[in-house]
Amino acid sequence: MRELKPGLEHTFRFRVPESKIVAGLYPESPEFAVMPPVFATGFLVGLIEWTCVQAVVPYLDWPREQTVGTHVDLSHEAPTPPGLEVTCRVRLTGVEGRRLRFEVSAEDGADVISTGTHERTVIDAARFTAHAHAKTTPTP
Repeated sequence: MRELKPGLEHTFRFRVPESKIVAGLYPESPEFAVMPPVFATGFLVGLIEWTCVQAVVPYLDWPREQTVGTHVDLSHEAPTPPGLEVTCRVRLTGVEGRRLRFEVSAEDGADVISTGTHERTVIDAARFTAHAHAKTTPTP
């Protein structure tokens, strides 16, 4: 990993497709199926995570080194219908070893739709995956 310093900023734009509305989050949920056709909070969280990942990939030995989300503290302040473009802005505010902290925001051209913070941790992908798979391996 190359040195990451607070102040790193990144912007990402994403046009919301029909597949990213609330009903698409868990298609097996009858409750979600009848909710308004707007950008789902779960997909918003993923979009902000994606933006943070894009910000740091140039500083990692990608794909051996990756980052995983470890904390999310976001608002979802306004609805966004499909077809609008969401602009996410992230700024790295803290680096403590492998832990990265970001201030984040998103807007849809009409409203600020989200503000908050997000934390990620730099991982060795192979080691992390082995640890995750070990959970499914029976112990003698």
